[in-house]
Formats: sequence, structure tokens, C-alpha cells
Amino acid sequence: MSGWKAKRFWKDVTVHAVDGGFEVNADGRVLKTPAKAALRLPTSAMAEAVAAEWRAVEETVDPRLMPVTRAANAAIDKVAQQFDEVAEMIAAYGASDLLCYRAEAPAALRLAQAKVWDPMLDWAERALGARLVTTTGVVPVQQPAGALGKLSRKVRETTPFQLTALHDLVSLSGSLILGLAAATDEFDVANLWEMSRFDEEWQARQWGEDEEASVIAEKKRTDFLRARHFWELCS
Repeated sequence: MSGWKAKRFWKDVTVHAVDGGFEVNADGRVLKTPAKAALRLPTSAMAEAVAAEWRAVEETVDPRLMPVTRAANAAIDKVAQQFDEVAEMIAAYGASDLLCYRAEAPAALRLAQAKVWDPMLDWAERALGARLVTTTGVVPVQQPAGALGKLSRKVRETTPFQLTALHDLVSLSGSLILGLAAATDEFDVANLWEMSRFDEEWQARQWGEDEEASVIAEKKRTDFLRARHFWELCS
């Protein structure tokens, strides 16, 4: 059975408003998640995006080509069922945020990091009330408990669908601050991704690009942009 693939069985895909959200029907049958729950979505925009992915299927269903459907399934089957655990995992990034760890050497890199990353820490203090402290090297720095508490509360204010998007925004960037910034309309999401890649791009300019690493980085960039799109579809 390992070679089995779901084949297209439907002709028409439609969106319907229901109590508590929107559902997508394939030939009148409600789409289900892998755990057999109804694929009930919070907004018409998300439902239409899911419907568009199912309409685009030609012969067989390939989840890799259906990022909105895949994220919605995860929100219902996994995140909603383990909300506290997922929120805690994401909030924990604040204690070791990428933006707080600066290079010991060379000095030029450390200064460049400060120029790019310090404005984001300033934003977090201004917009979220959370000021994180920086350090050099990789030895963990103790962050203010009050700041971490405010960041954690911000994470827990999300819905399961939003938390699904935030999970990817944070884990892919390595930064809770960049992930929360990407969940606003204040920044260009592509620029935020470049900030998360600052060290790697610096090294590439010094020593040349690693082709395999570049392929992996581009996939992560695509996933980061998709996560931001999924966040937008939540409201």
C-alpha cells in the first residue's frame, strides 16, 4: 500500500458558510482532515484558498502542492489539540532569540548585526513591551522574566490557526521577535526573512555560497512566506 495515492474523484469544489466558519465541499461532500475531522475554516478567504488548491488537482492529490490545506489540517488535528504545548514551545524561543546573540569576531560582523537587528529589538520593546538583552558568543544570556512573560502572552492570544502560522514563522527564522513582527502589517515579510539569514549571507559573501545550503535556504524562505500568507488568511 506504500505506493497508494489519492486520485481525484470530484468534479466540483464549493465553499459554504456554516456555524462557526466555512467548509469546503467536493461534489457535495465535506472535506475532512487526515484525522477525519470536518475541515472547518475560520474565514471565507481561507476556505476559498483551500478550494482553489483542490480545484487545481489534476489526477492525484499531492499535499506538497497544497500548503493552505496542509496548514489547516495541522491547525485542526494537531495545534488545536495541543495548544498549550505548542504555544509554550514557540514562546520559549524568546529566551534564546536569534537577534540577541552577536558575533564575538570579527568586529565588522558584530557591528553589522547590531545595525540590522537592534531596530527589531527596539520595535519589540515599543510594540510588545518586551525588551530583550543581547550578548556575544553562544553562552546563554538570562532574559528579563517580565519581557518573556509579555511575549508568551502575545503568543497565547492567537487562535489555533494563527498559532499554526506563527509556529512556522518563528521556528524557520529562529526568532520569536521576527516571527511576531511577520504577523503584523508593519514590515515587509521578505525583509524579515533576510534578517533571519543575516549571518549565513555574511558568511556566503566571505567564503562563497554552498549550493546545497542555498537550496535548503530557498525552501525555508518559501515556507516562511507561505506561513505569512496563512496568517493573513486567518482574518
